[in-house]
Amino acid sequence: MSDFEEPEGQAVPLMPPGWYQAEPGWQQYWDGVQWTEHRSPLVETGTGAAPAQLAAASATSDETGIAVLAHLGGLIGSFLLPLVIYLIKKDDSPFLRHHAAEALNFQLTLMIAYTVSFFLLFLLVGFILLPLLMIGSLILSIVAAVAASRGEWYQYPMILRLIT
Repeated sequence: MSDFEEPEGQAVPLMPPGWYQAEPGWQQYWDGVQWTEHRSPLVETGTGAAPAQLAAASATSDETGIAVLAHLGGLIGSFLLPLVIYLIKKDDSPFLRHHAAEALNFQLTLMIAYTVSFFLLFLLVGFILLPLLMIGSLILSIVAAVAASRGEWYQYPMILRLIT
């Protein structure tokens, strides 16, 4: 369910597709017909452009490529590649900042989960959790990379959002 659902019997307002403020500090994408599940933080800028307008701008092919690298880089080097991309590109593009932060938060959450699973090996539960974490991280990283390649603002489910 969306935060923007209309009461029954009322018409949905005619608005062009784009990002609109959902709640303080967040925006949600309207595809022209309905609210989608895509949400992202509002971008604070010093320019005269509204944050939602800046975030709605389509990402360039360079930005999508770097965002894909941030997500898939976590499979190769844990949190290091997403961290480097975040530190270098965070001020260049809201799109890159979002994706690098998401990939970094995902990798940090995975590190915590792997550590807990390692200690649970002594209780035999870890033997089930470790393979599930590995498969889940592979699948979610690929899904995030595909979304980034399309220029979408992807958010991983159930992660610690330590970096914004």
